[in-house]
Amino acid sequence: MLLTPDNLQALWLTFKVAALTTLILLLAGTPLAWWLARSRAWVTRPIGALVALPLVLPPSVLGFYLLVALGPEGPLGRWMLALGLPTLPFTFAGLVVASVFYSLPFMVQPILNSMQTLGERPLEAAATLRASPLDTFFSVVLPLCRPGLVTGCIMSFAHTVGEFGVVLMVGGNIPGVTRVVSVQIFDHVEALEYADAHRLAAVMLAFSFSVLLALQVYSARQARKGRA
Repeated sequence: MLLTPDNLQALWLTFKVAALTTLILLLAGTPLAWWLARSRAWVTRPIGALVALPLVLPPSVLGFYLLVALGPEGPLGRWMLALGLPTLPFTFAGLVVASVFYSLPFMVQPILNSMQTLGERPLEAAATLRASPLDTFFSVVLPLCRPGLVTGCIMSFAHTVGEFGVVLMVGGNIPGVTRVVSVQIFDHVEALEYADAHRLAAVMLAFSFSVLLALQVYSARQARKGRA
């Protein structure tokens, strides 16, 4: 099963976007999840709803509003132009930004669930040892929430790989720049190149199955450790 250079390029671009998106979400989503888990302010509920919004919002809707906001006439686009920076639509950077927004709940939700089930005892024990809040977060919270962190990274990466509507709306279809695997498969089908579409789709099917299988195995091992 040989892939064309265009297909290989789309695969490489897709995994590069997914890797960068996952790294950004891990760095930004972890403190956000901790704040959502610990804060008692009323604003946590609407912010939590905003974080989870991509789970129910059609990708084309999210992509449209991101395109408007990031475009030259949008608030973020005007701000970037005022700073002498290029706008983000139809660029690799714009693709990453859109992916971060679209995959945000897939990182935050597993981490948030782990932090909510953490309980108060580990934090109280750290406090009795006079650990600072920052030291407690890195030495106690993160190690105990490792299953949520791993699950969030896996789900965010896999979800970003499978994006279509958002990336097509914000990134367009520029070879080598924004043409990811999902868009490449669509192009093959539109051009009646079913053999190429099948090869690329089979690769993505195998990848998706492998990711879910790895996640199932990891969850089962964590459950056995918890019972032990």
